[in-house]
Amino acid sequence: MWRRLGVLDWIRVGLLVLGLVFVATGLLPWADAVTSLSEIGPLLVFLVAIIVLAELTKDAQVFDAIAARMAVLGRGNYAALFFLCVVFASFVTIFLNLDTTAVLLTPVMLALAPRARIAALPLAMTTIWLANTASLLLPVSNLTNLLSMHKIGLGAPEFAARMWAPQVVSILVTMAFLWVFFWRRGERRDLRYIPPVLEPVADRVLFGAAAAGCVLFIALLLFEAHVAIAATAAAVLVVAAFLLRARERLTWSLIPWQLVIFVTGLFLVVPTLSIHGLSTLMTWMIGTEGDPYRTAAVGAGLSNLINNLPAYKAVEYVIPAADQESLLALLVGANVGPVITPWASLATLLWFESCRRHGVKVPMRRFLLTGAGLAVAGVAATVWALVEFG
Repeated sequence: MWRRLGVLDWIRVGLLVLGLVFVATGLLPWADAVTSLSEIGPLLVFLVAIIVLAELTKDAQVFDAIAARMAVLGRGNYAALFFLCVVFASFVTIFLNLDTTAVLLTPVMLALAPRARIAALPLAMTTIWLANTASLLLPVSNLTNLLSMHKIGLGAPEFAARMWAPQVVSILVTMAFLWVFFWRRGERRDLRYIPPVLEPVADRVLFGAAAAGCVLFIALLLFEAHVAIAATAAAVLVVAAFLLRARERLTWSLIPWQLVIFVTGLFLVVPTLSIHGLSTLMTWMIGTEGDPYRTAAVGAGLSNLINNLPAYKAVEYVIPAADQESLLALLVGANVGPVITPWASLATLLWFESCRRHGVKVPMRRFLLTGAGLAVAGVAATVWALVEFG
């Protein structure tokens, strides 16, 4: 098992070990450690349940069926396909978490490309950029949103009411960058594409159960159920169907242990560093004026430097709970901004691995430059929408 661990896995394990060392040596007081970990108990339950739900939904061919029908609905028109891809990726990100879009939707879209003779890179860039920039609307859309809920003190409806305008703006800016740099006629191969031939799903019972599980999860969220309860209920429904129809697909690999230990280690290491000087640096960086543009810029910059999860936690630690606008602006920076470097978010790291497995070459210089443009324009426009309409 140890030989199968990659570099990223070792970093996650190391982060957890470092956090435990901090607790054992007293650098992080036991009471602070318990308080920090108690915040993420429900979050970890949600994280495991939503990944299991998404993985089994993919195995049941729900995403494949939607993607294929979407390409058929576009009828060979690239503009129509572009709009449908944006809607599909945004919907999955908003309701099923950005990691679902990056990890599970990306292979589906890349598998669709050769069937419809579509260039793979525009499809791939659509999934990863929208996995980040379309993750503002609901608490479940992004792990950073869930991390913020305790301090911001907003329920899901109130959170959505504050973030709907920023979410619309961030998606529109992303669409503009996607079309100009990846989807327009000069950036793809053909004037039109060939709609794929629809294939029947392998097991209609599993397909129906997985689709019902996704609908149940969204419905429970609309009725303001706790995200951990909603995800668990939906996952139990789908797991039960697989127990009856395809028990062999239920393996331990469905459990996202890497994310669990990463988040646990994060909640031990960041509070320790904040106690021992990191908070002073973060306060100096964001200033004391409560400028949402500066706060978002710091969040975006640190996200691309060290990854958005530790960046968010480090800055959030020094923002008062009463300053909701700054906290939401930080979310904009940590969600919309991590589109420049390959390590800026976990979703981007996993996306790069998926592209590598499917033989899709991502031009790094182009990725960095277009991502930098999107980060600057997207964060600025989205914070403006937050200030004006949020």
